[in-house]
Formats: sequence, structure tokens, C-alpha cells
Amino acid sequence: MLTPREGLVQSWLVKAQHDLATARKAASEPDPYLDTAIYHCQQAAEKAVKGFLAFHDQPPVRTHDIELLLSMAEPFGPGFPVWLEAAERLTRYATRYRYPGDLMEPDQVEFNQALADAEGLYRFVLSALPAAVRPADT
Repeated sequence: MLTPREGLVQSWLVKAQHDLATARKAASEPDPYLDTAIYHCQQAAEKAVKGFLAFHDQPPVRTHDIELLLSMAEPFGPGFPVWLEAAERLTRYATRYRYPGDLMEPDQVEFNQALADAEGLYRFVLSALPAAVRPADT
């Protein structure tokens, strides 16, 4: 049985996992929605790091800035600075394609990079946490 803190951490990770699955589904053929898919890549990375911070009893911060979240996570585990470039790329997708404007949708290459960044950061966070808090199907 999980403690309340472990349950919270697992909930963050499940939400991140669901965002990754949603990104994959939204990007699938024959009619992909890459603008929505890339947003869910950002959300997955953000929620994964927030889960890591919750494991270390850090209060949730209302931000979409993954770089900021990584800087907050760094004192609790090595390796987070490696993800700063990915965080910089992903953070912009919290808003970039969410509203009408000059940029309406990313191309497939940009989405593929975002998905690789989000999946990689998610896996890294999982590896930095005990197995007990990881979602059951990871």
C-alpha cells in the first residue's frame, strides 16, 4: 500500500504517462493533430518532473516552465541538467500552438523531437524514483 505522498507521486506519473499516450494518438495517421499532440508532450514532461518534486516533498509550483522545474529538482538527484535543452524546447509548447496565430501547427520533425524529449525525460524521472511509485504498466 502506498503512503499518501507516494500516491500523489504516482498520480503525477500516471498523468504524465496519459499525456504521452494522448500525444501519440493525436499524432497518428491518417489525420494527425500535431498542435494538440505537441502540447501533450510538454504536459508529460512537466508532470513527470512535478512528480519527482512531490516525491521530495516540494510543494507544487504553478508553472509550465520545465527548465525552472529541473532547477528545482537538481538538488535531489544528479542528471537533471542534461535535460535543460529538451526542457527549453518543450516549455514553449505550453502555449505556442494552443491559440490562433502565425504558427498554427508544428511539422512532423518538430513533433518527433518533442515526443523524443518528453519520453526521454519521463524515463529519466522514472529511473530516479523507487519502483513502488512508478505506474504499474511502466
